[in-house]
Amino acid sequence: MATRQANRCKSDLPFKFIILRKLPHLHRMIFEWKRVEKSKKDKDRRDPLLIIEWVFLSHHQSKRMTRPQELVAEMIQKARTRPQELVAELVWKARTRIREMAGCDFECIHIPIEINWGQITKAMLEHLFHENEALQFALDSYTGQISIHRPAHKLFSEQIQFKLSLKSVQRRRPLKALTIFTDASGASHKSVITWKDPQTQQWEKDIVKVEGSPQVAELAAVVKTFERFPEPFSLVTDLAYVAGVVSRADQAVLSEVSNTALFNLLSKLGNLFSHREQQFYVMHIGSHTNLPGFIAEGNRKADALAVPVEMAALPNIFGQAKISHQLFRQNAPGLVHQFHPTQEQARAIVSMCPSCQLHTLPAMSAGSDPRGLKSCEVWQMDVTHIMSFGRQRYVHVSVDTFSGAVYASAHTGEI
Repeated sequence: MATRQANRCKSDLPFKFIILRKLPHLHRMIFEWKRVEKSKKDKDRRDPLLIIEWVFLSHHQSKRMTRPQELVAEMIQKARTRPQELVAELVWKARTRIREMAGCDFECIHIPIEINWGQITKAMLEHLFHENEALQFALDSYTGQISIHRPAHKLFSEQIQFKLSLKSVQRRRPLKALTIFTDASGASHKSVITWKDPQTQQWEKDIVKVEGSPQVAELAAVVKTFERFPEPFSLVTDLAYVAGVVSRADQAVLSEVSNTALFNLLSKLGNLFSHREQQFYVMHIGSHTNLPGFIAEGNRKADALAVPVEMAALPNIFGQAKISHQLFRQNAPGLVHQFHPTQEQARAIVSMCPSCQLHTLPAMSAGSDPRGLKSCEVWQMDVTHIMSFGRQRYVHVSVDTFSGAVYASAHTGEI
């Protein structure tokens, strides 16, 4: 390294590149490989490696958590064709570099891959590319060779080089294992874990107080889940942010985060993933849904555990009727019969219910005008007198209740 930084390229040799160093400080070398006969007397001059250029990643990553596959893809994109979805300025400069220098593509791309058992097959390599969108964009229209081995050279020693691991404990489909639900509340600062014990069939819970935003509190619940349950499980959360963080945390590279509590949780989550041996699955579900089934039931239980509990006085008649309708879905006459609110109040409770709005016709109060469901279906007509029109002073005005279109005509009488 002290005597050789870069070489002039040989016009008759193809260009290659390899990814070097370890996470998170990856960089890549553009080089040429010259086949020469070994000579013990003159090793330096007969070195087959011709270093053309070094390319480095940004010091500050745009994402807080970056997967190794995306770092590899970014390396490839910096020297190859233009992907449509990545627009970083440094990527543009380095990606066009090889075309500026030689006007061609690489003959060989070296991506060292680590595997703990057996031999890597072509199907395994294709599966790796199919599972990662960034690598698909990076290798789009590439017709050269992809090698999982390094060239035999002292600069590419095993101790300091990067290897892309194919091992992943995260699964894309639910597991036939324990299902755990997490939730959090910014008002109560509760971080909730709940699950149904497969032996006793009873719902268990683990609740702690965590200061901060709901995202931080629920992420703390997820971290505690991975600490408490080393066995396989399926994780269900109603917070899309947390589901996205967990799905990206496997083998991720963490950049600097200004929020200390969040940084500590992300660091702990990454450390738990690196030492985890059993599989897991993460799922996002919409909050406060009325869908049937075990998943929705568990999410409702987690929501109920997270809400703040306060001693409050018994609500008034309207409040009692509203709470009863949320539980039993009575119609407006049933609420009037049971709690004796006014007809207007009962109709308002039913009309404001999100579940009843899906299958209940809209209610109209006394004296309200009906409205058409399409153009020219329901018209309203009235007659006004304009004396300056003389004999045709009776102006008939018609209004389409759906579109609001107005049609007026002058007549000699009201009929």
